[in-house]
Amino acid sequence: MSMAMVGLVAGMALGFAGYFGGFGAFVVVAALGAIGFVAGRFADGDWEAGDFFRTRTGDRDDRRR
Repeated sequence: MSMAMVGLVAGMALGFAGYFGGFGAFVVVAALGAIGFVAGRFADGDWEAGDFFRTRTGDRDDRRR
């Protein structure tokens, strides 16, 4: 499935949630969609947990001086 089709489906889901459920349902659907997107990226292997939790190195501190 292309990314355009995924975007279309996500937009339609948010539109239906906003129309029938109001703003609260829109926010819930958007948040669950974002969580599902992140989980899918982890499952596909595109992202790893280490990408978000790296230790800091001394290089950053040296640039401040």
